[in-house]
Amino acid sequence: MRGFDERKIIFQNKQETVALLGEHDEFFRVLNDDFSCKIAGRGTEIIINGEENQVAAAAKVFEELLGLYRQGAQITIHEVKYAIKLVKKNEAEKLHSLFSDTLFVSAKGRTIRPKTLGQKVYIDTIRKSSITFGIGPAGTGKTYLAVVMAVMALRNHEVDRIILTRPAVEAGERLGYLPGDLQEKVDPYLRPLYDALQDILGAETYKKLMEKNIIETAPLAYMRGRTLERAFAILDEAQNTTGRQMKMFLTRLGFGSKMIVNGDLSQVDLPRGAVSGLAEAVNILHDIKGIGCVYFNDTDVIRHDVVARIIKAYDIYETAALTKTGKQIMENKYGNIN
Repeated sequence: MRGFDERKIIFQNKQETVALLGEHDEFFRVLNDDFSCKIAGRGTEIIINGEENQVAAAAKVFEELLGLYRQGAQITIHEVKYAIKLVKKNEAEKLHSLFSDTLFVSAKGRTIRPKTLGQKVYIDTIRKSSITFGIGPAGTGKTYLAVVMAVMALRNHEVDRIILTRPAVEAGERLGYLPGDLQEKVDPYLRPLYDALQDILGAETYKKLMEKNIIETAPLAYMRGRTLERAFAILDEAQNTTGRQMKMFLTRLGFGSKMIVNGDLSQVDLPRGAVSGLAEAVNILHDIKGIGCVYFNDTDVIRHDVVARIIKAYDIYETAALTKTGKQIMENKYGNIN
């Protein structure tokens, strides 16, 4: 028979109570939903009672989050849900490595740091590698953190410029039909990178660096024939490169430079039958010294909860579609799928 237990969490003041339970008790409701024990608030106290293991786990979440808050960390719904995941996996202590790694303070005063273990691995890999591949679904912070690391390198005078590129228009880079000059043609494809830069640097600083060409943007085809010295280059949406494009880009690496190559192999827009240059490169270069590869998954998604569930559902669907059993199930339900 499982034992019954009761724990009490005491906050120092009302400010701590609100920080841990949420402005309108939204964190409190999440915790109540995730553990099969009773959690009740009374002033600056939380009383938890129920089955011993559930009480211990819920108390651990509160204790870890409270400790992090007292160290200066801001607690959001993401931190609460991620703490619950780690506690249930007996990995609560890993929270501290995330919160202690402050990367940057944005122009708006927001502290930027890795928010998941996958992001932490990604940051550490970028620090020690000349070339880093970041592979995973949308919403995992690949692009944003790549830009943060590029800005940090620029601020620390480790590089002299930031170069942003991506394959445009389904990897074919057919920009001619778009109005305007080259910059105006490529701008729509680099918008996520621009947005990240403006959020990190502020609009004025971003504009000045662009005008001085310290931040440079170009379609992937314009990288041909160049050698990038003391530069931090980011190739985004790399799943839409061909093998030749990828090889061309990677061999632009010069002395004092770093490269980050990001992509989502579930979102390849190349013509049917074409092999993604990202998939090919990772297969060829996975054990080359100086090159790191980080894979994100749905647990690293930091957008709306529904996004993580959508990604997981698609993963299950695509895996099933590749198996004979899965195919048969789908045919039984939807008819012939060939």
